[in-house]
Amino acid sequence: MQEVTPEETTRAYAFDMWMKSPMPMVTLIKTIDVTRLRQISRKRGMKFNMLMCWCIGRAAARIKEFYVLPVGDRLVRYGSIAVNTIVANTQGEVSSCDIPFDEDLGKFNDDYLRLTRQVAESCCNHDITDRMVIGTSALAQYDIDGAVGMYSGIFNNPFMIWGRYRHGWFKTRLTVSFQFHHTQMDGVHAARFLNYLQDQINVL
Repeated sequence: MQEVTPEETTRAYAFDMWMKSPMPMVTLIKTIDVTRLRQISRKRGMKFNMLMCWCIGRAAARIKEFYVLPVGDRLVRYGSIAVNTIVANTQGEVSSCDIPFDEDLGKFNDDYLRLTRQVAESCCNHDITDRMVIGTSALAQYDIDGAVGMYSGIFNNPFMIWGRYRHGWFKTRLTVSFQFHHTQMDGVHAARFLNYLQDQINVL
């Protein structure tokens, strides 16, 4: 990771417009078809949430805006991505776990299982500070139509939330909420990311 001069990036105007905004976050909500994820999860014995996180990382890796993030009052460029997941720990609470994204699904799956188990047992967060982290929170036991994240003023990372998927006659659908800092990307980049996410799910 390295600090960059905003004027030397495509985000210079957005940096001037949104860095000092009291509410710089934008949220898009989209319903996606996760039929294939559910099929692969059941057929190969892989966790649905892990597959979802891998597809999120793979879609984000195709969009250059994901590699530049406002941190404090600076703009920082990262060379790689991680995906965060929330883990139920042995104390009955939740902990945070960052998983480095890898194009190799098998490697990502191994890291996901190892790190989430480690976090659940230790009740200690696993943070990766040298990658741009995409936050996620799966409320898989609950039916929700959307969620708007909270802006803490500390973490500017993009964040996704989803609840229980819904079965139809032939398709399984999942409504996702994607929050992002307007300095990092515009609505068109976020919408493109959600389209890429659907593409990655379809070809998995």
